[in-house]
Amino acid sequence: MIRLLHTADWHIGQTFFDYNRKAEHLQFLEWLRCQIREQNVDVLLVAGDVFDTPNPSAESQKMFYRFLREITSDNAALQVVVIAGNHDSAARLEAPNPLLEEMNITIRGLVKRMDDGQIDYRRLLVPLIKEGEVVAWCMAVPYLRQGDYPEAESYPLGVKAMYEALLQEALNVRQPNQAIVAMGHLHISGGIVSENDRSERTVVGGVECVSPDAFSNEIAYTALGHLHRGQQVCGREEVRYAGAPLPMSFAEKNNKQSVVLVEIDDTFLTKIEKLLFDAPVKVLSIPDEAKPMEAVLEEIALLPEGEITESSPYLEVKVLITEPEPSLRYRIEEALKDRSVRLARLSAVQQGGDAEARTFSYEELQTITPMEIARMEFEKQYGGEEMPDTMKNLLQSVILEIEHEDISN
Repeated sequence: MIRLLHTADWHIGQTFFDYNRKAEHLQFLEWLRCQIREQNVDVLLVAGDVFDTPNPSAESQKMFYRFLREITSDNAALQVVVIAGNHDSAARLEAPNPLLEEMNITIRGLVKRMDDGQIDYRRLLVPLIKEGEVVAWCMAVPYLRQGDYPEAESYPLGVKAMYEALLQEALNVRQPNQAIVAMGHLHISGGIVSENDRSERTVVGGVECVSPDAFSNEIAYTALGHLHRGQQVCGREEVRYAGAPLPMSFAEKNNKQSVVLVEIDDTFLTKIEKLLFDAPVKVLSIPDEAKPMEAVLEEIALLPEGEITESSPYLEVKVLITEPEPSLRYRIEEALKDRSVRLARLSAVQQGGDAEARTFSYEELQTITPMEIARMEFEKQYGGEEMPDTMKNLLQSVILEIEHEDISN
């Protein structure tokens, strides 16, 4: 039997509307370290987005590598497998591999090709070893960019072909009593995204969603990253997102943070258990829907009084206005002076006539993808009509090509 701990989407280095989250990440990593020891974990799987940006700070990298050293020192037999996500720099994440492999840590960020141009599938197969014996094989597939997968008509079909070819390679090398585990950082169709959440950045606005059929029933467990809500996909208990350990946006305020403990005996999945992590800092929105100023001030008056600390909740305030209100921020900040919350975001929603129109904040504009911009402009120009699939696919190929060049450089 082998015990796996599945986690993803740490986003180390993220700032929450300019608030540093170092203390929150340190608390999560310490909690995870304790879980690895208490649950007698054999393998830790980290399914992408270790860091929040491709160029993480020295402090963020130090936090990550110190954690790896601590858990492998605490648990001599522990094996760690990490894949890169779309927020990570694949090459940067893989760079320390020669040193990390001495600590039984494998990182896969790049899809490499052999001299004949064929994908090196064998490199993406990681043997999972317990007591000196290979008990399972892990298909460690990082976030896939254009050119990483076999030639196909679309991104979803290319990703599916990638997993099918890799599964065949795994079936060729495994022994009858060895299970197959898959990892991936991608958006599976049917996966639940928090409403209006742009922190779970898709590549091209949804065109890249991959069918769950990409993961064969011969795979005992599929450990996914990218979507921040922990969930099984399309009713398949064995295909799961671990979810992010910290809420990444106000849209995720109702998510329950967790990691997934998995047991596999022989080739059979025998246990799946969610281990809940109580995020140290909560995110609050008042009111739930934008209201006039006086109603908002009444809700602020109900917030707890006290000093602001590292554990004080992040607060989003939504005010409904009918005309520009120059004193809006001042009035809100004055009302919050003796409240133990940290104002992170103030949204003014302007209502006029029968329609409600809102302006994106600076923070929102930073997270809008090129495809979202194109799609909104198309709908604006053509009276709300949806952009045709042919145009989406064309834009998809262009965006992926540019993205691939940026990462390579």
